[in-house]
Amino acid sequence: MNDELAKLIGFIDAGGLSRRGFLTRTAAFGATAVIASSVMAGKAIAQEPKKGGILMMGLGGGETTDSLDPGLSDSPVPFSVNRQWGDAIVNVTADGQLEPRLAESFSSNADGTEWTFTIRQGVKFHDGSDMTADDVVATYKRHSDENSKSGALGIMQGISEISADGQNVVMKLATGNADLPYLLSDYHLMIQPKGGVDNPAAGIGTGAYKLVSAEPGVRFVFEKNKEDWDTTRGHYDGVEITVINDSTARNSALQAGQVHMINRVDPKVAKLMGQAPGVNVMNVSGRGHYVFIMHCDKAPFDNKDLRLALKYSINRQEMVDKILDGFGGIGNDIPINAAYPLYDETLEQRPFDLAKAAEHYKASGHDGSPIELLVADTAFPGAVDAATLWQASANEAGIPLTIKKVPDDGYWSDVWNVQPFCASYWGGRPVQDQMYSTAYLSTADWNDTKFKNADFDALVLQARGETDAAKRKELYGQIARILQEEGGVIVPMFNDFIDAHSDAVAGWVNDPNYEMMGGWASQRTWLA
Repeated sequence: MNDELAKLIGFIDAGGLSRRGFLTRTAAFGATAVIASSVMAGKAIAQEPKKGGILMMGLGGGETTDSLDPGLSDSPVPFSVNRQWGDAIVNVTADGQLEPRLAESFSSNADGTEWTFTIRQGVKFHDGSDMTADDVVATYKRHSDENSKSGALGIMQGISEISADGQNVVMKLATGNADLPYLLSDYHLMIQPKGGVDNPAAGIGTGAYKLVSAEPGVRFVFEKNKEDWDTTRGHYDGVEITVINDSTARNSALQAGQVHMINRVDPKVAKLMGQAPGVNVMNVSGRGHYVFIMHCDKAPFDNKDLRLALKYSINRQEMVDKILDGFGGIGNDIPINAAYPLYDETLEQRPFDLAKAAEHYKASGHDGSPIELLVADTAFPGAVDAATLWQASANEAGIPLTIKKVPDDGYWSDVWNVQPFCASYWGGRPVQDQMYSTAYLSTADWNDTKFKNADFDALVLQARGETDAAKRKELYGQIARILQEEGGVIVPMFNDFIDAHSDAVAGWVNDPNYEMMGGWASQRTWLA
């Protein structure tokens, strides 16, 4: 063992490995990256958790078409539902550390083209069967299948071979990738018995809570998994998730004591709500962003000038001020901000420029017919108001943008990733490669702008295997510029995650990875 590797392992065992530190230290691939199960050891808990009670959650972002198949999770409610029953092999913690879960350790070869994950022993699925390396392999192979329609398909396509070797899962990659452990923390990749091939929507995993009943779009009920392999989590006797898509109704349910916590607090009422007795409003900045998406392969959005006209016609600062009320920052038509490692701060901010918008619209040769944007309240908090603001400025530039408000129910199955122009959101990902691979690679099932650019794809793959951090950062700058200029995504703003809980809840820790403590609120809080 060389001195650098010894220092790295000692640093990891002390629980001090940050995301940025891991990427920096493993970028050279000169030392094997070993993450041991002691990462979280010795971390003090401020309060001793109390056991018992039923946690009532009121969540927006659910519909009757939701599935328990984690690969199809595409909105807040199925995300939180799957967090109750499922585990990935590794997580990214609130402070950006890698936390081993169903894998107790992992390592890579010198160039990062082969990774070995040692799977934890003695873990049982909710059906009583043993969780093994074979289950992990089967899960990943299912998500690698294009027919699965998995949101993790873009991630898995970078892995050329997956196999089980006793207690280990071995993954071989066409190009080296220091980010692979972060990619495998993806919330779609919940490990299921035999990969979930026979019944991907069974809701059977290794998580803290077992599924009792499911009424998509209405209510989900869970009970404590008494055989949970992790005794430090899951302090409630059970969890009930009620789908409440109306923001005002969610707020009222919390204030009336009908639920203990809610998500998606509207920024316009967040400050006032935080003054209500017994209510705690929690906001955290991160990588989440609100978007308007155009399908680059469908008219009129297959015209670059038209896309640029729309991009220049949106007043980002006005949206941040009026829609977010300061709970966020302006976007720049890429899904990456300064919260990401290797962010290129030299990327120029796209301005609000009605003259340029009008110029590009004229150059597009568009026939002047209405350009219809589909939007619903569930797309993101304030989506309808944001679309209305944009319509006014676009019309001022001579762009015939119109708004069509559609029902919340069915939005994520019938509108998003189906219709050519709509509002949406992304929660972000821990690293740039994961965000680009999930949503912008030509082969990604969740490429919701249908953006296909060979140069972009090649640069993403090149950056994935680049061992020099400075060169990798430069590549990510090139990737961002291609997407900003050529892509079909408009990113007007990066949003804070704003949740709220009652005084009855203790143990809350803000997590920039996603809302509801990164989805772990039910597992890591307790009733005071």
